[in-house]
Amino acid sequence: MIPDERRLPRRASNTTTNNPGFELRMDKVECVVIGAGVIGLAVARRLAQAGREVIILEAAEGIGTVTSSRNSEVIHAGIYYRAGSLMARMCVSGKRALYAYCRDHGIPHRNCGKLIVATTPKETEKLQSIRAHAAANGVADLQTLSGEAARALEPALNCDAALLSPSTGIIDSHAFMLALRGDAEDAGAACAFHTPLLRGRAGAGRIELDVGGDAPISLECGLLVNAAGLGAPAVARSIDGMPAELVPTAYLAKGNYFSCSARAPFSRLIYPVPEPGGLGVHLTLDMAGQARFGPDVEWVDTIDYAVDPARAERFYPAIRRYWPALPDGALMPSYSGMRPKIVPPAVAVQDFLIQGPRDHGVGGLINLFGIESPGLTSSLAIADHVGELAEV
Repeated sequence: MIPDERRLPRRASNTTTNNPGFELRMDKVECVVIGAGVIGLAVARRLAQAGREVIILEAAEGIGTVTSSRNSEVIHAGIYYRAGSLMARMCVSGKRALYAYCRDHGIPHRNCGKLIVATTPKETEKLQSIRAHAAANGVADLQTLSGEAARALEPALNCDAALLSPSTGIIDSHAFMLALRGDAEDAGAACAFHTPLLRGRAGAGRIELDVGGDAPISLECGLLVNAAGLGAPAVARSIDGMPAELVPTAYLAKGNYFSCSARAPFSRLIYPVPEPGGLGVHLTLDMAGQARFGPDVEWVDTIDYAVDPARAERFYPAIRRYWPALPDGALMPSYSGMRPKIVPPAVAVQDFLIQGPRDHGVGGLINLFGIESPGLTSSLAIADHVGELAEV
């Protein structure tokens, strides 16, 4: 059963809070997790289920209000990431864990599969290298299809050949986050909303935090997990004792999505063969079967979620390469998200950056930087990795 997001933890605690006007009635706790997105919730669940006392501090009004609620909700297979990278490893293991979690908890999801579509003979030549790269990442289930075989699966498709990824899927990300929160609270964790971290001081194996909100306090913890997403570099810089030179620079890469007024005649996700600089404009599906297109990549200096309707003009020709029947005027601005980049636009490849005390020398501090896609797919694996670093 999916937990209701208003439910309280079953185990009474003097740190419990589920409303904006909460009051923390203690000044020491074992573990603090900064951020109630999908990563922070997964980490809190992992720590709480290991018997640790956990508080999740979230500056916003609820769970998953930023990056976790502004993505494509795709369960990624792990095809494209650099071999041996944290992204590749966490995605492949996280995918298996996520499907199992969805089945066990009744989370709406669909193992719909994905087609990587080559629309020219030159692109077809690239399919074998994509398949080989995926196999190096542990994704051994890709199937090479002729154009005829691909069209037998998706008759509206234009392609010369394709790769079928049967382990790609989609998920109701909010239902997943509600379940993670429910598990964490059942194990004794507590969420504190409207509670921004102002600053911290590390020393002598403890970290002291100044916490804002309606009832500002100082809170001491033995373990601090920085899962603040877009704000993770800023959080790290706010902690006195964290070496500034080890905190990456934050960049913002906006991804715009468009919906379609016409019913797209596809039951699988459709991705073009990747081009230099990105994966191209792809078609994903929500749980109701409605198509959406994107995200593109728009480097920005400030957070602004408005979608410029004019960007659709760049989408039409890219989509019509694999769906020629896309009607004129069918694309409508839908939503956008921000990727928490830690590399500048000139750098094509980013990896997750997970720092523990051995990396930066600050006892009890774990930083999670650059957790962009496939962060949702990788969330349970990332939580296990954090648990290992925290020795629980």
